[in-house]
Amino acid sequence: MPADSARSKQHLKSINRALASGTYAPVRQLLNNLPGAEAAHLLESSPPREREILWQLLNKEQETEVLQYLGEEVRVELLRNLSTDELVSLVEELDTDDLADLLQELPDHVTTQVMASLDEQNRERLEQVMSYPEDTAGGLMNTDVITVRPEITFEVVQRYLRRRGDIPRTTDNLAVVNRKNQFIGLLPLTKVLISDPGTTVREAMITDVQSISATLPAHDVAKIFERHDLVTAPVLDEEGILVGRITIDDVVDVIMEEADHSLMSMAGLDDDEDTFGSVWQTARRRALWLGINLLTALAASAVISLFEDTLEKVVALAVLMPIVASMGGIAGSQTLTLVIRAMALGQIQTSNARYLLFKELSVGALNGLLWAAVIGATASLWFDDVKLGIIIATAMVINLLMAACAGALLPMTMKRLGIDPALAGSVVLTTITDIVGFFSFLGLATVLYASLQV
Repeated sequence: MPADSARSKQHLKSINRALASGTYAPVRQLLNNLPGAEAAHLLESSPPREREILWQLLNKEQETEVLQYLGEEVRVELLRNLSTDELVSLVEELDTDDLADLLQELPDHVTTQVMASLDEQNRERLEQVMSYPEDTAGGLMNTDVITVRPEITFEVVQRYLRRRGDIPRTTDNLAVVNRKNQFIGLLPLTKVLISDPGTTVREAMITDVQSISATLPAHDVAKIFERHDLVTAPVLDEEGILVGRITIDDVVDVIMEEADHSLMSMAGLDDDEDTFGSVWQTARRRALWLGINLLTALAASAVISLFEDTLEKVVALAVLMPIVASMGGIAGSQTLTLVIRAMALGQIQTSNARYLLFKELSVGALNGLLWAAVIGATASLWFDDVKLGIIIATAMVINLLMAACAGALLPMTMKRLGIDPALAGSVVLTTITDIVGFFSFLGLATVLYASLQV
């Protein structure tokens, strides 16, 4: 078990014991000495009543730090009972990018008051970030960037940095801009520290730089960071003017959010679902997804009802029927997951989609023939009926081929239609494999047994 995970569990146990005994003083001390991310994890790992108590025990500085790491649903729940003045006082100390994200979750009158409380420079920075959609590079960026001109020397740069005093976190480069604030290149801090003071910025700067458009979608930003092993990257508007920078911690958040989205969407849950949320709220959200699944189950049941007479005559069909649908569902899910992952990584293009489909159909055919032979032989021996073995083997091959085809084509089709494959793909796929599986199995049985009786 990682040390951080073990430490968090130990802190949670200690806090729960202290809360149960009613001794809040040690809890207050422990909470306010924890890093913000760890304190946020403890809050999210606590039921609502304990969470509210823990929030009340945080001091103002720690509250501001913890807010940055809380999930959206938990954060909104905690801030809901604060007055406007308390909200303004709490959030105005956040970094520009974090503040921009939070203000989109708060009422308009709070946003207006927060804006009014900022100085002109910070207000302009905040307005600039909020002018871009949240899921773009502009919405992710931080505007706190140190810029220098190309004609100055390292001695001047060093004096400027000493006079400034505070350097933004994760600053590995200084941005080089011209007098119009157009981006030219980057100056690594290491060069400023070890090079001759008389060296000019132009002589040492790097011009072959991976810059990012402010309108680029967040998931594409994450891909660029991954491919180029970036720690920070400059963000430019359409005129090449430097508007901010994106740091690796912002990109990690994007990656985590996308992973959460893929995982939670397959179960029909929100990305920010609160594990310890209220029973009513959780039940209400899940009810819709259960209703959708009920409709798909009814559709499969309707197919089965078409073959009532056959099922009455051959009871063994009812015993074996779930096998065909289950195998198709699993095979289809494997293909679906693989394709959704490839789409998220940007690996699927028009040029290679046909190869992927052929490959998955080939895999479906091979697995279909293999397991069809196994289940066909098993069914024949089990029920002493060779016809039954042939029927289930043929149906399994058909369903595994359909599962491979659906698993490969569904995500690409849904993406073109503007539907999230992670959200709806598994439901549609299950419906297809159930219907095709039942129809092929029972349909073949109806035809074969009827023809033999004649």
